[in-house]
Amino acid sequence: MFIAVLGNRVFVTRSPNLLVFTDTNGDDVPDSKDTLYTGMGNPGDHSAHAVVFGPDGRFYFNYGNAGNKIEDRDGNLLRDIHGNPVISDGNPFHGGMVFRFEEGGKNLEVLAHNFRNNYEVAIDAFGTLWQSDNDDDGNKSVRINYVMEYGNYGYLDELTGAHWSQPRIGMHDTIPQRHWHQNDPGVVPNLLTTGAGSPAGITVYEGDLLPEIFQNQVIHTDAGPNVVRAYPVEKDGAGYQATMKNLLKNPYDQWFRPVDLDVAPDGSIFIADWYDPIVGGGAAGDHVKGRVFRVAPPDHIYKNGVPDLSIVTTAAKYLASPNQDIRYQAFQTLKSSGVEAQAVLEEIWTTSKNIRERARALWLLAQLPEIGSEFIDQALNDENPDIRITAVRAARQVGGSIPAIIETLINDPSPAVRRELALALRFEKDSRSSLSWSKLAAQHEGDRWYLEALGIGADLNWPERFSTWRDGLADPISSSSARDIVWRSRAPAATEWLARIILSDQVSTEERVRYFRAFHFHQQMEKNQDLLSLLDGNHSDQSQIRSLTLQTLDPQAINLTPSVQNALDQTLDELKGTWQFVELVKKYQLKDRAEDLLSLGQQSFSNDAGFDAIQVLADPNGLNRLDLIHSRVEVNPEVAEALIHALRASVNEKTLDFLSEIVHDTSLDLAVRKRGIEVLGS
Repeated sequence: MFIAVLGNRVFVTRSPNLLVFTDTNGDDVPDSKDTLYTGMGNPGDHSAHAVVFGPDGRFYFNYGNAGNKIEDRDGNLLRDIHGNPVISDGNPFHGGMVFRFEEGGKNLEVLAHNFRNNYEVAIDAFGTLWQSDNDDDGNKSVRINYVMEYGNYGYLDELTGAHWSQPRIGMHDTIPQRHWHQNDPGVVPNLLTTGAGSPAGITVYEGDLLPEIFQNQVIHTDAGPNVVRAYPVEKDGAGYQATMKNLLKNPYDQWFRPVDLDVAPDGSIFIADWYDPIVGGGAAGDHVKGRVFRVAPPDHIYKNGVPDLSIVTTAAKYLASPNQDIRYQAFQTLKSSGVEAQAVLEEIWTTSKNIRERARALWLLAQLPEIGSEFIDQALNDENPDIRITAVRAARQVGGSIPAIIETLINDPSPAVRRELALALRFEKDSRSSLSWSKLAAQHEGDRWYLEALGIGADLNWPERFSTWRDGLADPISSSSARDIVWRSRAPAATEWLARIILSDQVSTEERVRYFRAFHFHQQMEKNQDLLSLLDGNHSDQSQIRSLTLQTLDPQAINLTPSVQNALDQTLDELKGTWQFVELVKKYQLKDRAEDLLSLGQQSFSNDAGFDAIQVLADPNGLNRLDLIHSRVEVNPEVAEALIHALRASVNEKTLDFLSEIVHDTSLDLAVRKRGIEVLGS
């Protein structure tokens, strides 16, 4: 359960529901209860998480990969403001998601997707989103993310929904990179990998009571390694880089389990300590020893006074409070006061030395009827890039002229500002916007953050974006930055250029693999003709090119001509014993290679390819050769255990029946039957 107190309302997130309790008479007893959303999985730490209030006056929350979907109070599946069904079925969203909504649950918007268990979202004064994400336990791949709006964060394969552990062309050698599909086009980079852990509550500390290194930084609780730490960030091109700095750590008491934190009005931090010998999985070893800590300088005396935030001048003073509830109440007063609040907000905007205080004032000024655009224009010309970014975001929300704004900033010296322009182009469809996108693309210099922002800005309009960019370019092969854009593109015309790049002497053997991987993200059947053209060449790396081509082709879209069959046989002979061999047999349903799979399966304890080989062999919708496995089990007890062991991932009725037969077959070696029981039980 997650609780957010905002004014006279309490937002309670307990999957499947997001509830709002309202106290209308100030007696601390709810007078009404409303269900904003439902359908979000079941109670558990992979479902819906806490609501937070943004500087724009909207509300944000997220759910992990067990959230699955969002329904209205009547059980109807919701669509977000862009018409997308809010469900994790790959059309278009996967896994955990981040959301934004307005008062009463209106105008729900999916902001990013494909996380595993993004426990809570935090938002700073500029409207930048931050969160942690838990890996599949045991993989030392917990990550911290800057949440780029509309980004895909790579837990599952974007197109197939396959788990990150499934073999694929171009997969990274290291688990932390492979775990999040970091080598795939269309996946936003991770800010930081923190290793093993149980990441939980997170906030952005915008107070000044704690030491400077923690000020204006993300602070996060991680119950696994018993730590509360900050991630000081520095701008890095269009993105960021970060380090870790402990705020609170107990190396002596492994029961210390910090799971959430919030900032008090005076700038001190309250930390909830679950205090338990167990972490994760919904289990608990102790039910009585939870604790709350307050972190502050040793000479600081905590004061719990509540200012009168119904007065405009007081509200303006507290708009930049480090406490979320105080900011919320101040925002509501200033927003409802309209032009009455203009003078005090304008004073903050023009005179404050605190850049975050200026940003919070800007969000409100931008929403003033008729004159809000004047303040956006001022902000677009501000010397601080974070203010220019805030102005672009505010303009999008109030319906400003995005094409005109983009043309104003198209050559901005800050790649982070240009990143924001690229994101803003996502829903702009005219030729003017495609020209602006091509100008932004021409400024790409190898920055992955910038490249993914370009991709997000083009994903709904790739044919027009790519064509305009290509028309203004002499050669999309000669520079690595241009090749990046071809790699990221989903325009049908890009596959011709992918093929040309693959044959180019300007790319290394290692780099060539990534361009084959890019073919997987193109849906049009015509791409197979571009791939087939690669089979007959005489390149110095032709063996690699032939192998990768066959792994990338769609067998349903081509004729298995004698020349293709010959290439396939030659490649299979070269790849024996590898996962690529197994994938090719599976892809092309090569029944004449069943014996090869069986031989490979005998190595299932030591070779992942052997484990996978038996899955392919036993698949009732594929080769369907359990009989071959059975015959080898009966005559060769030395390899029987390895073959049976590899069936643990083959969950279907035929396999279960087969294992039952093994268990009951008294003619088999006892060790073989025991192995059958173990696998059947799993």
